[in-house]
Amino acid sequence: MANITLVDDDENIVASVSLALESHGHTVKAYYDGAAGLAALESNPPDLAILDVKMPRMDGMEVLRRLRQTSEVPVIILTSKDEEIDEILGFNLGADDYMHKPFSQRLLIERVKAVLRRAGPDESDATASPSAAAAPGSKAIKRGRLTLDPARHDCLWDNKPVRLTVTEFLLLQSLAQRPGFVKSRDNLMDAAYDDQVYVDDRTIDSHIKRMRKKFRQVDPEFDSIETLYGVGYRYREV
Repeated sequence: MANITLVDDDENIVASVSLALESHGHTVKAYYDGAAGLAALESNPPDLAILDVKMPRMDGMEVLRRLRQTSEVPVIILTSKDEEIDEILGFNLGADDYMHKPFSQRLLIERVKAVLRRAGPDESDATASPSAAAAPGSKAIKRGRLTLDPARHDCLWDNKPVRLTVTEFLLLQSLAQRPGFVKSRDNLMDAAYDDQVYVDDRTIDSHIKRMRKKFRQVDPEFDSIETLYGVGYRYREV
């Protein structure tokens, strides 16, 4: 079960979402404005954050932008149904998933499960057999100057850490597992998202763009994630 921070200025949504999450065993801490939510996220990082976009004092996008300067905690953003720009901006800033208001509590619970599952093993994994723990997907990947350790969610380039969100890590892992092979956007969606979650091509492009930026902060010459226009992406081992 997870510790979840919920930041939303609508008391009715906070009450209903908190009740739904707590009924599934999660612990929820709620905040009603962005500034208070950001302070809590920085001082006591949860397993997952749920951020509304429109809030007083500091909106959800600014909270996410500031949070991503120091933390890669998984984030689900809540957006108004008719504001697609929020969805695009959220992914550009490093969100892991989104929910359109109004939404069903059942769907929210499934999205929370999906993000937590992608972020790391659930409690059932703690009692898994040694053979299960050593499954191929959990083994460290070494590709030239890149090292990925899924068990620890560590990414190194030339032995320098690169902080990636859950979604970014899964996308890079999918590409690095088979250097030189092209992965379509659909392939990458399957690698990074739950079957019940649909995202469009722009979402994958946003994640790749943000990932490249992070690597270039470590190595300005980084060019190992190649775009094949109209086809997809591939990882070039160097």
